[in-house]
Amino acid sequence: MAAQPRQPIDVWARGNAYEPYMGRWSRLVAREFLDWLAVPSESRWLDVGCGTGALTQTILEMALPSEVTGIDPSEGYIASARSKVGDARVRFRVGVAQGLPLESPPYDAVVAGLSLNFMSPPEVGLAEMTRLTRPGGVVAAYVWDYAGRMQMLRAFWEAAGALDPAARDLDEGKRFTLCQPEPLVALFESARLQQVELRKIDAPMFFRDFDDYWSPFLGGEGPAPSYVLGLSAERRQRLQERVRAHLPIGTDGSISLVARAWAVRGRV
Repeated sequence: MAAQPRQPIDVWARGNAYEPYMGRWSRLVAREFLDWLAVPSESRWLDVGCGTGALTQTILEMALPSEVTGIDPSEGYIASARSKVGDARVRFRVGVAQGLPLESPPYDAVVAGLSLNFMSPPEVGLAEMTRLTRPGGVVAAYVWDYAGRMQMLRAFWEAAGALDPAARDLDEGKRFTLCQPEPLVALFESARLQQVELRKIDAPMFFRDFDDYWSPFLGGEGPAPSYVLGLSAERRQRLQERVRAHLPIGTDGSISLVARAWAVRGRV
């Protein structure tokens, strides 16, 4: 493939396409993330960049909150979250992390699942999260280990970069250097949060077959699927074949990978 200059396209609009692509894996990480935070029941939560509600729903199920507010810039995702999460304790609002449309009393826990690296800039988003957290409350986030063991994406971008050098600039592992232990801790410490801690969370990614792995890349949600949709049919087929050749496909056709996330927390 000839190199072609490209710009990152982060499309987040349709919840039904996001769920099979990332939502199902975020839910697995969210459970261990909440266990680690151990926020007392009857607490007030704010979920920043809530997407289709994966983390919000897990908070409702596991953390026994008094209320949860979910904020996301995508009207489509908020509509999807509202349709999926029917609980009187939750409300969803459209808004961006860099200027949260909230002036309510402070929250006990303010969290961001798979959204911190998409805040522009993350420092401002984290400052807003901290502003809305009560003294002694927890601010926390988790992000994919894009450059390491988020194996679904690593397999994709390594294949794409081998065929098209221009694709390397779109790789989240290169774009989001924040999503590594030292930068994450440094970011939280620069926000003057106390007791900053980091945790590795590995979630199993099981795909029934290659189609279960590949189909979400055709949905157009996020950098990798957007890249796929921009290819000609011939180039898309070549990429698909190269990805398939480098995946650990079992004798029954199934694929077992690891989705590693880095979680970070601090106290106000």
